Amino acid sequence: MNTLTVRAARWSARHPWRALVGWLLFVALCLGAGSAVGTVAAKTADYRVGEAGRAEAMAADGHLQRLSTEQILISTRSAAPDDRAAASAARELTTRMRRLAEVADVAAPARSSDGRVLMVEVSLKGEERDAKDKVDALLTQTAAVQRGHPGLLLQETGSPSISKGVDKQRGADLALSEKLTLPVTLVTLLAVFGSVTMAAVPLLLALSSIAAAVGLSMLASHLTPDAGVGTNVILMIGLAVGVDYTLFHLKREREERARSGGRLGSEQLVELAAATSGRAVLVSGLAVVASTATLYLASDVIFSSLATGTVVVVLAAVASSLTALPALLTVLGGRAEARARRRAERGKPARRIRGEGGGRFWSALLRPAARHPLATLGVSLLALLALALPLTGLKITEMSRDTHSRAIPAMRVYDRLNDAFPDRRVTHQVVVWARAERSADVTRELRELARRAAGDPLFTGFSRIRVSADHRTSTLELRTPYLGNSPQAYGSLDHLRHDYLPGTVGRIAGAEYGVTGDVARYQDYPAHQNGKLPLVLGALLLVTFLMTLYAFRSVVLGLIGVVLNLLSAAAALGLLVLVFQHTWAEGPLDFRSTGSIGSRVPLFLFVILFGLSMDYQVFVVSRIREAVLAGTPTRQAVLEGVRRSASVVTSAAVVMTTVFVSFVFLHIIEMKQIGFVLAAAVLIDAFVVRVLILPAALLLLGERAWWPVRPSRTAVPRPNPALLDVG
Repeated sequence: MNTLTVRAARWSARHPWRALVGWLLFVALCLGAGSAVGTVAAKTADYRVGEAGRAEAMAADGHLQRLSTEQILISTRSAAPDDRAAASAARELTTRMRRLAEVADVAAPARSSDGRVLMVEVSLKGEERDAKDKVDALLTQTAAVQRGHPGLLLQETGSPSISKGVDKQRGADLALSEKLTLPVTLVTLLAVFGSVTMAAVPLLLALSSIAAAVGLSMLASHLTPDAGVGTNVILMIGLAVGVDYTLFHLKREREERARSGGRLGSEQLVELAAATSGRAVLVSGLAVVASTATLYLASDVIFSSLATGTVVVVLAAVASSLTALPALLTVLGGRAEARARRRAERGKPARRIRGEGGGRFWSALLRPAARHPLATLGVSLLALLALALPLTGLKITEMSRDTHSRAIPAMRVYDRLNDAFPDRRVTHQVVVWARAERSADVTRELRELARRAAGDPLFTGFSRIRVSADHRTSTLELRTPYLGNSPQAYGSLDHLRHDYLPGTVGRIAGAEYGVTGDVARYQDYPAHQNGKLPLVLGALLLVTFLMTLYAFRSVVLGLIGVVLNLLSAAAALGLLVLVFQHTWAEGPLDFRSTGSIGSRVPLFLFVILFGLSMDYQVFVVSRIREAVLAGTPTRQAVLEGVRRSASVVTSAAVVMTTVFVSFVFLHIIEMKQIGFVLAAAVLIDAFVVRVLILPAALLLLGERAWWPVRPSRTAVPRPNPALLDVG
């Protein structure tokens, strides 16, 4: 055979040290180039979607956009308030803040209704997304005033300090995730190979692929900006697929080495593995890339960043498994052969190589599908549909600032701010654009809107109108005394958009208007995703079908792949709803239920799961097709192919599940949900779909599974005694 994978493996096997040095140089080049050009971070404008995004853009054009703010709460440490000391601290704090280059304005101190808390609000200059990088200067001044007034308590919160706290917590969480994942992965690989050296190979190659992908993602950010989640997904997906691809290749090489009994050298074994598992890795990798690329259709900077991270790390993992891995196997194989010769010269018996997995354990698991395929298929499908039932109660929301962990100090101060100043919890910004000569009309209608809102119990009665220098843009700020994720906050937004605005500003000919603010963002983002979901899901189903058709030339297998992936995803989502939309699992999984699922989770699950499922689909069906091409009857080929691939598929699933489960320990609720649902989906796919449903379906279909192109048989069928106990 002279395919791309075989040619690459042949060259690497013949020039192993060149291949290894070349791979290391490639990794270093990626990291060096990425570090040299840096990362282009997404700007505030990149996140704008829906009416909220359109209103933000209009406000920005008129230089009336919302500024990031920090709130400093001043109170006494004792029960009795000290107004003079608090006022003195507020004056000093105001003076210090106004001197900072990062500060745009400092509002007059405001006192809570009970008189116990004094608040100083500071507005920051520049991009909303950059504010967290400027907040240290403010925190330094707050700390300085605190030292000068030991009898008082000064606490700071706000979007910038909360974002900074979230980033710090995420970094600590990821470090913990790595500490958990790497040892468990190594132990799993030790159990698979029984050798420290062979267990270390997949892990080292995966880590090198991750390093290369980090550098490539920096370069890619100049084409599509990074939303700050790229590194997270590179670590999560990179370790999972990097180990999987190496594992597939490595297990096949050892299987062929055990089968050859020393008759084949390392170079021949590497080429043989490349012609079989190497091709499966290449097709699987391309399938993951093609599936993930459908995320770009969501027209969302976060999904684009997730897609970019996944694409670059999967391509890096495929490249390492097709180039560096054959070189490593040749070097290690040569040393193993030399040791075997020395043992033979000394008259010692050769060490047994772990070859083909399976045996009685997998034969027992396959027995239901082999003996009762129809019943096995029916029961398994009913079980998956039962798991999917909770989807009928799925509630999708944007995970707001209120859902962050209270382990972040700024979040605890945020709760105190909301308690002390309930009238400042949510601010809606109404933005209107009209011709300059209509400015007076716009102002009049905005005042009328404010008057109507003042009589609505969902609003506080506060209002502020601002007009741009060119008199084309006007804004009205209104407040509601409810938390941003509450039904009342969403209700106030609906009143504005559907009642008050059409009856006031909407009467001005040619005027454009919209409402923005945190609540508007929380509502518009899921709506935007729901609108894009049919397009992305349709493209995903088509890509999955076409990739399966390309790999196996079978329409039937393509349709089976699509249906099974949908079932796996639906069952996993059902479990997610059961766990995270209720409170019964809050203690074991350490989270506070929001009664909803993050808006990004379902779409991310579908795309990533469809891609990762192709790993198992391609690897398992490739073994079945290989047996058919060798002349084995379809029934026997199905059982033989599943049994031979079962151990490596489940080992890969355990590794992948370990990676995903580690994300359940993160504090960020959306990352918890993503880790949980991906782990559940992989387990369902590996242990139910590939061991029960797929073989049962293929056994029932028989030769029809290959329609319309039946593989041509090139050898006489050979019975496999190892399969007799499952038939």
